[in-house]
Amino acid sequence: MTALAPLLQTFFTVRLLKEQQASPNTIASYRDAFRLLLGFAVERLKKAPSDLLLTDLDAPFIGAFLEYLESERENSARSRNTRLAAVHSFYRFISIQEPAHAALIQRVLAIPQKRFDRNIVSFLTEPETDALLASPDRSTWIGRRDHALLLVAIVTGLRVSELIASRREQVFFETIPHIRCRGKGRKERCTPLTESAVSELRDWFAEQGPNDSDFIFPSRRGFRLSRDAVEHLVAKYANIAGRRCPSLKGKTVSPHVLRHTAAVRLLQSGVDRSVIALWLGHESVETTQMYLDADLSMKEKALAKTAPLRFGSSRYKPGDRLLAFLEGL
Repeated sequence: MTALAPLLQTFFTVRLLKEQQASPNTIASYRDAFRLLLGFAVERLKKAPSDLLLTDLDAPFIGAFLEYLESERENSARSRNTRLAAVHSFYRFISIQEPAHAALIQRVLAIPQKRFDRNIVSFLTEPETDALLASPDRSTWIGRRDHALLLVAIVTGLRVSELIASRREQVFFETIPHIRCRGKGRKERCTPLTESAVSELRDWFAEQGPNDSDFIFPSRRGFRLSRDAVEHLVAKYANIAGRRCPSLKGKTVSPHVLRHTAAVRLLQSGVDRSVIALWLGHESVETTQMYLDADLSMKEKALAKTAPLRFGSSRYKPGDRLLAFLEGL
């Protein structure tokens, strides 16, 4: 009988941390997936996590876990697929460690990702962006920090993890002002800064003393801001902005919406998709396609350039009773 605990510990300490040098976000995502899976196993199998066997987590059990995520925890298909990706990664690892369980492992690896509807990405229009940036009270330290954070997020399109991890030493004002960050997949990239962002950051840095936190956007105590804190402040200012910009009411505004806004602004300015992909740190240029789908104004401009269709106004009449029947269905 093969115990699950040592395999899972080796997966995290050897495969993810040592061999793959996975990012903290990946580690956290995989950790959360297995905490949910082990909690589900305790509830269903009445066994402590340390007593679980590999054979306890077979394909039917993993399938039941995925169903539990969607039905009881009301997770989306995307979240379900993220949890399944963590499980698949573990089973691929143990396929070499435990060849005696090859049949069980293959059946788990055969569980497919679930298809889901891809909604059009949400972004802010110019009036909405202006209203959001005007919302922080810049007479306070928190308001000035939050205004600088919102502006940099909209200008650069940095991910929230990149924003909160960025330090003052990564910002360069000489020659071509830019911010340097290490993003998803441990890829380092440089993102240009506009004149307004440069002016805002210069003033913000001048306010910070030499012994203050070296994070660009620290918490009150000088520590790194949490993801939840950024999501909260963005939602708070979006709610305030909704009072002067009605189109923001009912729109969910998150840090990732600010990233989408940066991409659409670049697209509307005529920047090539390949440049936008480099700007945002996308793995593929095709990822940038979703911003083309979201921007209705560009489609309207394209439609205006097309010649109008010329067609008669006569109504179609089926020439056969059977065709008429089918047409009426």
